[in-house]
Amino acid sequence: MSTTPHTPEPAGPPLRVMTWNVWWRFGDWRARREAILAVLREQAPDVVGLQEVWADAEGNLARWLAAQLGMHVAWSPSPAPERWRRRLLHQGQDPVLVDSLEFGNAVLSRWPLLSTEVLDLPGGGHEDEGRTALQVFVDAPRRPLPFTTTHLNSSPAESAVRVAQVRELVPFVARGRRRGEHYPPVLTGDFNAVAESDELRLCQGYLTAGPVDGFVLVDSWRFADPADPGFTWDRRNPFVARVHQPSARIDHVLVGLAPFTGEGSVRDVRRVAVDPVDGVWASDHAAVVVDLEP
Repeated sequence: MSTTPHTPEPAGPPLRVMTWNVWWRFGDWRARREAILAVLREQAPDVVGLQEVWADAEGNLARWLAAQLGMHVAWSPSPAPERWRRRLLHQGQDPVLVDSLEFGNAVLSRWPLLSTEVLDLPGGGHEDEGRTALQVFVDAPRRPLPFTTTHLNSSPAESAVRVAQVRELVPFVARGRRRGEHYPPVLTGDFNAVAESDELRLCQGYLTAGPVDGFVLVDSWRFADPADPGFTWDRRNPFVARVHQPSARIDHVLVGLAPFTGEGSVRDVRRVAVDPVDGVWASDHAAVVVDLEP
């Protein structure tokens, strides 16, 4: 008698999370805003972490997107947006309008948010860039999802600053690790660092001892096609090519270790927004979408 190996059926539709740096108010931001919306509509994430979100007296990009998509929103402005404002001034934008612009992180969620908290990250480097981490607990259907998004210092020379930021960031994320009560925590963001860097090794905690004993975050891209480099900062994008830096994978979705039952484990991972939308590049970064077991 022969038997056929049994492959367990998926538990249902995945829990879809996403991270995307949306390039603040650079370029033709009105056209890009529509392209960003189009990508989000197509991908239909349940929860998405956004970095470089802009806001002023007349509107907030994250809130506008949430209204268009019927999602809940949390917003975390940077306490020090001056560096970003100077960059717009150098591009010749109106000083009066630039002076009112805010810069920060946001989370959009299909489901209500049970709580929201912001962590100010260490400054250091040449200038305090006002980096923060935004953490929400999402009221997902089966159990709450602890979800954090962040954006670390950007200079290639500031790995030491990012290491200091990770030492504060990981304990913040680890508070959402109560197995059985919540999904494993998810950490998303633009880390401005590749997976092999000191800061990402420290953040993950399994190649280098992490800041929280016994706490490990898994790089979701380990479940991708090994032949795909996963560049989220890609010289195919003309906004990246003009910076004269190499392509790199610097935007990450990290997930806590799943229980043996599999809830919150990675089912699929891919890059999106890797091509223009109707001729418009939505951002200088590609996004990462991860489907988790529900």
